Amino acid sequence: MKKWILALTIASGVLVLGACSQSSSDTVVQSKAGNITKDELYNAMKAKYGKQALQELVYEKVLSKKYTVTDKELNAKVADLKNQLGSNFNAALAQYGYKDENDLKKQMKLGMLQEKAAMKNVTVTDKELKDAYAKFQPQIRASHILVADLKTAQDIENQLKSGAKFEDLAKKYSTDPGSKDKGGDLGWFGTGVMDPAFEKAAYALKLNEISQPVKTQYGYHIIQKTGEKQKQSLAQMKSQLEEQVKSSKLTNDVVNSTMQKELKDAGVKIDDKDLKDALNPQTTQAPTTGQ
Repeated sequence: MKKWILALTIASGVLVLGACSQSSSDTVVQSKAGNITKDELYNAMKAKYGKQALQELVYEKVLSKKYTVTDKELNAKVADLKNQLGSNFNAALAQYGYKDENDLKKQMKLGMLQEKAAMKNVTVTDKELKDAYAKFQPQIRASHILVADLKTAQDIENQLKSGAKFEDLAKKYSTDPGSKDKGGDLGWFGTGVMDPAFEKAAYALKLNEISQPVKTQYGYHIIQKTGEKQKQSLAQMKSQLEEQVKSSKLTNDVVNSTMQKELKDAGVKIDDKDLKDALNPQTTQAPTTGQ
């Protein structure tokens, strides 16, 4: 959808220079071999991207009438994603075809609207809430020094035992560009964000304790836990846990069923025969919220 709309926007703003057999408002490209009109461009774009583009435009229009995604909610989702990806955030945007963070937010907002619509039809039992509470671990804060090999990690470990400052060694040795200049600080994070081996080691530490070398897919880490939050009561966390459990129950079938009901309630009808099946369940998508 993104590239199609961008191309169409550029095409509509082209200023045609010189005389031509068609009006300037209809011509996108001129050449000695012939001109390309807006209709030709539109039909080509429609054939290639039309169904997906129409689906997303209709979904956003229909859902925005009943549900709201605030800037605060959207920014929090993006912040979580940045925390997960670290220094790889911009590379991931490029890999998945987003031209920038605003482009990501636009797509993510649609996914969050779908999620809100679908979650209202999902129920949570008391047992599910209690189980989720029992498994929940509050956020911690940690710093790390990432190196490529065990020998270097052990050398850093020995320097720390001899009184060297963690922050200084992180700036000197760490290969993580996202945290080394901050003395290795990774900020606050919860479960399911970091590499599993890293998470297990970090949560096992006592406050201010420093780990032995921990191996992950990225290399060897020396980890220091620098902060930990207290677990609130079940009553205090009920809303948060309900949303978490509901989100975990969302499937393509649940989302597709919800979207078909929303479209029916809104009286959506496609007049273009080439795009008449654009909103069929087979072409619908699950929420893309980055979770």
